Amino acid sequence: MPTFRDLLRETKAQIKETDPAGAAEALANGSTLLDVREPDETAGGIVPGSVQIVRGNLEASVEARIPDKDTPLVVMCAGGVRSAFAAKTLGELGYSNVTSMDGGFNRWKDEGRDWVQPKNLTGDQRNRYQRHLLLPEVGEAGQQTLLESKVLLLGAGGLGSPAALYLAAAGVGTIGIIDMDVVDESNLQRQVLHNLDRVGMRKVDSAKATIELLNPDVEVITYDTRLGADNIEAIIADYDVVVDGADNFPSRYVLNDASVKLGIPVVHGSIFRFEGQVTVFDPQNGPTYRDLLPEPPPPELAPSCAEAGVLGVLPGIIGSIQAIEAIKLLLGLGDSLRGRLLAFDSLEMSFREYKLKIDPDNPVTYANRDRIEVVDLDGLCMPKVLEPAG
Repeated sequence: MPTFRDLLRETKAQIKETDPAGAAEALANGSTLLDVREPDETAGGIVPGSVQIVRGNLEASVEARIPDKDTPLVVMCAGGVRSAFAAKTLGELGYSNVTSMDGGFNRWKDEGRDWVQPKNLTGDQRNRYQRHLLLPEVGEAGQQTLLESKVLLLGAGGLGSPAALYLAAAGVGTIGIIDMDVVDESNLQRQVLHNLDRVGMRKVDSAKATIELLNPDVEVITYDTRLGADNIEAIIADYDVVVDGADNFPSRYVLNDASVKLGIPVVHGSIFRFEGQVTVFDPQNGPTYRDLLPEPPPPELAPSCAEAGVLGVLPGIIGSIQAIEAIKLLLGLGDSLRGRLLAFDSLEMSFREYKLKIDPDNPVTYANRDRIEVVDLDGLCMPKVLEPAG
């Protein structure tokens, strides 16, 4: 019967190996470092930029984390044994360029190469986010990313309420909220951030109180102000993603122009009666709001929810989808709704998807960002793009 040493010797004969110096050179040339150590080991130090997948989850998780099987990989464990077996497995899964690092992280560290002490979740955080930690696509590294992320909510109303609750529960570390309204009893049919005791309270204050009771990890920054050209760039510049729950066209166009100028993705949602829609406007990689609607429809064709009504549960569905899309953007997971408009009809209980394309005649683009002047828009809300100098 073969011994473990026999199996290891046979495995190493079937794979490529390198030392830490060779691994460092490969990383400098674009290879990805795959760390297959256990969480208690990575807590002691990691190599910056490495991908962590526990060896026991490798077969089930690697294709989701590293979908391109031609990606050059250097596999690392603590000493070079598990990485050898992992390299063989990766080859069997179809990865074409895999190398195991002999000596592992211990030798890498002993040779004085670059490593960092990762931020570790507390015991309470491990308990709170344990369902996320069980997802290989999220794990501890992904949860740390969420805790370090910043999402801005435009509105603490029907769409902002479910989005805020789920983003806070997920552990998004900083949530900004813009709203200059007060809680009204008519809001409570759908705006689940608020309650009867807070009627007359500023919405941003009510939202902050709810979120802080839900998750103490979250810092809530409030903006009890009208969103306009004079403040929008300064406000959104500090955030990774904006969740748009605005209920008026001027705010949407001002947000679009500022987000395009700064290159910040916007998760857009809107609701009307029994229907809603969601999409992602990523100015650096796809169409934006002005590609969808170059200018707003006349007021008589676009009544607000206050005029036309809305089914109270509907914003819960649309706002929750917005929260999912925001988290996907923050973690780089899956296929976002970039370039796709998801329309929901609650009476039919149906979803339909429409393709969105970039309008070649739209001047408000990320490529033209240096010439975009964000202005408060009236009338037809035409974009303002400065002519090139000279």
